[in-house]
Amino acid sequence: MRLLKQLVPVAVVAFAGNAVVGAVQGNALLTLLLGVATAVAAVLVYARVVRWSERRAPMEVAAEGAAGGIARGTLVGVALFAAVIVNIALVGGYRVDGSGSPAGAAGLLGVMAAVAVTEELLFRGILFRIVEERLGTWLALALTGVLFGLSHLFNEHASLWGAIAIAIEAGGMLAAAYAATRTLWVPIGVHFGWNFAAAGIFGAEVSGSGTPEGLLHGVTSGPALLTGGEFGPEGSLYAVVAGLLLTGVFMWMAHRRGTMVPLRRRATVTLAE
Repeated sequence: MRLLKQLVPVAVVAFAGNAVVGAVQGNALLTLLLGVATAVAAVLVYARVVRWSERRAPMEVAAEGAAGGIARGTLVGVALFAAVIVNIALVGGYRVDGSGSPAGAAGLLGVMAAVAVTEELLFRGILFRIVEERLGTWLALALTGVLFGLSHLFNEHASLWGAIAIAIEAGGMLAAAYAATRTLWVPIGVHFGWNFAAAGIFGAEVSGSGTPEGLLHGVTSGPALLTGGEFGPEGSLYAVVAGLLLTGVFMWMAHRRGTMVPLRRRATVTLAE
């Protein structure tokens, strides 16, 4: 019941906000403003329902440290995607075919802010956190990673391999970022930085949701396993490897910091039955 009490209100805000943002994407300023408004509204609703259902302060979205956490995460996300696109370019799978649209890139700031915040609140803030309490960090990471990958099957150019790639690289990486830091600001930043670098900077398709109009007009060609094909670079083996490497780094940090949650004895017995 606690999961539903939190999931439903945040999901409503996410669905409504992203629908409104999608409806005004022809207007860059409105898209930016409404995207940021959706992100802020989702955080406020999340904080409210956590206080109500758990009788505690939602420290994972505390205002203190928010700017630093988002900034660090964004830098990591941008750098990681840049490394992926450079590797794809080195094998001839990506090239820049002219400049894009600064206005379009500004609008994408709002789109990606709304997407990153709402998805992190739903998948890491609610699903991963609550499942982790019962099943431990590793099982929660695996289960919510699969769900995160499956959620991308509804995108326009989705594929089964694309969903598997997202589950491995992003589902694991973002949950591990939360496990290591115990704040949602870092995974939100990583998610935002990765998505904005893909769409807003390099003009690449994001998770099979369509080719955006970013700062650059990017073109991919070649084997789908290397470039991601219609799904975009997130379906590339380079992206999967990069995500796995960062997942390993975050999980190592979580182990060193003592923030890992072990499998509960009751859950162990239940799984064995």
